[in-house]
Amino acid sequence: MSIGNLRRNLNIRSRSYSSTHGGYHVNPQTATLAGGCFWCLESAFNRLEGVEEAVSGYMGGATDHPTYQEVCAGDSGHAEVVQIRFDADRIAYRDLLDIFFELHDPTTLNRQGNDVGSQYRSAIFWHDEAQRATALEVIAELTARRVFDRPIVTEVATAARFWPAEDYHQRYFEHNPRQPYCVYVVAPKLAKFMQGHAARLKPGA
Repeated sequence: MSIGNLRRNLNIRSRSYSSTHGGYHVNPQTATLAGGCFWCLESAFNRLEGVEEAVSGYMGGATDHPTYQEVCAGDSGHAEVVQIRFDADRIAYRDLLDIFFELHDPTTLNRQGNDVGSQYRSAIFWHDEAQRATALEVIAELTARRVFDRPIVTEVATAARFWPAEDYHQRYFEHNPRQPYCVYVVAPKLAKFMQGHAARLKPGA
């Protein structure tokens, strides 16, 4: 059975997202990244010290109020993304990008493993010129160092409207650790990430 087919195909409409967070954040910023299934990225980034919250959603297409089914069909133009709210005084945007490039393969166009389609493209949606410059700099450095065997195809684009995904997608791995896709795809990536970045994790992550 294809790993891509293991993802649950539920039909719950997207909703407006709002939340209240405690604590004082000196330098709050937002990053929006796409690198295949958002379950993988969201679970990793939510564990990082300095990250207030990582929210799964959709960006980059022309459809308003996209649903999971519409995005998965590949006709909406949206990518599955994770929008990260973080304290830049505790974790740098550059650090988030370095981890982003560890968590997915940026050399496969419109594909991550068995997840195929433009909705699974690699993309960095920048929110200001500083983020754009950092994204291009990181890609140039990775290319110069030949970290990957093939050219990086990550799209660097202006952030558009972010559409939060349906409730059941948020912290999906935590709520569904035995779901087959989580067992065979998310869990191994997350374990490798946590081992390599133990010093950066939130207490109890």
